[in-house]
Amino acid sequence: MARESFAVGAVRVRAGTIRNLELPITRLVTGADVSLPVRVVHGREDGPTMWISAAIHGDEVVGVEVVRQVLAGLDPKQVRGTIVALPMVNVLGFMNGDRYLPDRRDLNRSFPGSARGSLASRIAHLVMTEVVAKCSVGLDLHTGSDRRSNLPQIRADLDDGFTRDLAAAFGAPVMLHARIRDGSLRHAARERGATVLLYEAGESLRMDAYAIDAGVVGVRRVLAALGMVDGVDEPPPPASAELRASGWVRARRTGILDLDAQLGQEVTDGERLGALVDAFGKTLRLVHANRTGIVIGRTEQALVNSGDALVHIGSAD
Repeated sequence: MARESFAVGAVRVRAGTIRNLELPITRLVTGADVSLPVRVVHGREDGPTMWISAAIHGDEVVGVEVVRQVLAGLDPKQVRGTIVALPMVNVLGFMNGDRYLPDRRDLNRSFPGSARGSLASRIAHLVMTEVVAKCSVGLDLHTGSDRRSNLPQIRADLDDGFTRDLAAAFGAPVMLHARIRDGSLRHAARERGATVLLYEAGESLRMDAYAIDAGVVGVRRVLAALGMVDGVDEPPPPASAELRASGWVRARRTGILDLDAQLGQEVTDGERLGALVDAFGKTLRLVHANRTGIVIGRTEQALVNSGDALVHIGSAD
């Protein structure tokens, strides 16, 4: 017996097909409509329903490319279950290369939203009701913010066995047990009973190849672990380092940053990571690790003020 069609908005997608559709968001002052682009891959056979979202922050372009490449490799006649892809959730921010919406709200602090709230709240409500409510698993793709770059990593509730298994299957260099932020898509989806992985990699507004490649193969591995597609045809990755906590090393002087610490580098508490210097090269202050662990993020700024975040270190405890 054929699977039932899958409904999103006013559209029903037949089993064994791919369908692009748009969910109306708002209208610009010019009169042009703005819609949320969605692609549904509704497999011929039964299986889980999963969403993949990117660009909740409009300057996070890595995830958009990850979604594009993953979708390019999917055949709906061979997919088991249904994949709902949202390549750019914050459409207005994406068009402007801006992290936030035009009203400066952070969309990822606006979930689950409201049909009659702010623009951010309305978009969040639309995503929750039309996509998340119909899915059991979600992958939310992000990059570093404010001129920071991130090592490819999965952030999730590693105390939940099923979530941890999917995080391990993704195969990123690091998986971090991360607290849930109120108002985030991950928090709202968890409240609805969905299993959510958050992928962080690369820098905003940059197509970092290392972040894209790790994201594409990681998403494919999760789909395979869920039984939605056949296994990835490549050797299994090294086991992800499991980290339970993290913290930023901050600048203790204002100056020009000469940073030696690289993403993925293992460091020990007190190890030198770089220095703050003046315009003539005089050392103003050394930068030292504040814990033993792995560098999972770093600033890409050259000029820093006292208190600025410089190096993000994840630790095993």
